[in-house]
Amino acid sequence: MKKIPVGVLGATGMVGQRFLSLLIDHPYFEVTVVAASERSAGKTLAEAGRWMIGGEMPSQFAKMTVQPVDQVGDVGLVFSALPSDAAGPTEIAWAKSGALVFSNAGAHRRDPLVPLLVPEVNPDHVNLLELQRQQYGWSGGILTNPNCTTTHAVLPMRALHDAFGLTKVLLVSMQAISGAGYPGVPSLDIIDNVVPLIKGEEEKVEWEPRKLLGTLGAQGVEEAQITISAHCNRVAVIDGHTECLSLAFERPPADEAELIAVLREFKAEPQALNLPSAPAHPILVTELADGPQPRRDRDAERGMATTVGRVRRCPILDYKLVLLGHNTLRGAAGGSLLNAELMVAKGLIKA
Repeated sequence: MKKIPVGVLGATGMVGQRFLSLLIDHPYFEVTVVAASERSAGKTLAEAGRWMIGGEMPSQFAKMTVQPVDQVGDVGLVFSALPSDAAGPTEIAWAKSGALVFSNAGAHRRDPLVPLLVPEVNPDHVNLLELQRQQYGWSGGILTNPNCTTTHAVLPMRALHDAFGLTKVLLVSMQAISGAGYPGVPSLDIIDNVVPLIKGEEEKVEWEPRKLLGTLGAQGVEEAQITISAHCNRVAVIDGHTECLSLAFERPPADEAELIAVLREFKAEPQALNLPSAPAHPILVTELADGPQPRRDRDAERGMATTVGRVRRCPILDYKLVLLGHNTLRGAAGGSLLNAELMVAKGLIKA
């Protein structure tokens, strides 16, 4: 297929650079626009800042000139890695210009007309885009992926909700410092320490899964009736969020083996469509007694899978488990890219 020209907003930041790295030789997309703040605009990408995600800046991007993020109209599809405060008005301007915006920011996730999308979880929610266009009168649109913690939690939640009917979830996260962006958490705050507050995180984790697992109707999404309580902590790990979940069900599985079988067998539309960024197995289950662990499991399936372990009965709810996933790959740039690939495969984006 002829490649679709795309832009990356916030291209100088850590998630923006993840987008660029994932778009090298992509079969669907070709980066033709990089955009960032006023401080970087007019410089080459190499002049604007260092390459933060390992190795040297790819030569195909280094000499590209950074344009201001509010210079709209050059491409019809953009990936947004902007911080939420800048993302709000900027993404709206791009949508009004006719561009489809695949946003990693939180600015529009709560908008009832904006799809909050994980392709294995709620691919039908892309249809909300048509209602969004009707209501807002623009030809473009905004689609978001959820918070990185939610992304990895909601994959097993989808499988288990379909099989057993989730009613309650208690979630405790141990989140990597890369989730705070670059330069991240000051060393004197995180070394030899655990920070039991990530502002706004618990609220996101407690409502986003309800929208993702909800039912799309004529007027929007009816949220799933699941009670979620979250404790979110920052820990001294570079990449990879670890999460402990206790789960209650309408129809509890007979034993751990039945629950594990549901997780292992879970596949969805991205796998059926063989999307370029889709993991062959979105959920992996480790049998190691001390797994999963960030250094060992975060890069599973190119960082696009969620690894689950330590499945056992819970004396307060029904079952409990530990999960692990890469926060800046599947939990950020990779998630947005998979959303765009789904739209191409559905014929909703054409070259």
